[in-house]
Amino acid sequence: MRSFLFRLIGILEIAGGLYGAAGALRRLLVMGSTYDMLHALLALIAFGFVLLAGVWLVEGSDRGVAFSRVAQLLQLPLIATPVFSYALHAGAFLNIHTTFHLARPWLDWNFGTQGFVLAVAGPSVSRIGVNLLAVVSWLILKLR
Repeated sequence: MRSFLFRLIGILEIAGGLYGAAGALRRLLVMGSTYDMLHALLALIAFGFVLLAGVWLVEGSDRGVAFSRVAQLLQLPLIATPVFSYALHAGAFLNIHTTFHLARPWLDWNFGTQGFVLAVAGPSVSRIGVNLLAVVSWLILKLR
């Protein structure tokens, strides 16, 4: 069972990392503004890391387990405030989040997707949340 779950996590990391790296590379080659280029470069580094962690995890390497733990921790927080925004998901997500002005939790999910948000500014309505799939994946990798 453990081997199956590790392979599943690794496959999601490989798929999301490859899809995200390809999108970031496409944005990087457009040669837009300096901010867009920096954002695309950071996305390429993040998705490349997730891709590498997934490949090593599927191979059964201990290094893959350690890198995948870090990759899952990078996907954990969802922060969107007027001052700072950050979110990363590769492969799939199951997010629970809330806005500060409404104390109601929202559940959002998607499979076969990738996303990277890093901004000094963000939406006027602040949101904060957690990627539950990343939490479960991290716990599976931690409790081996």
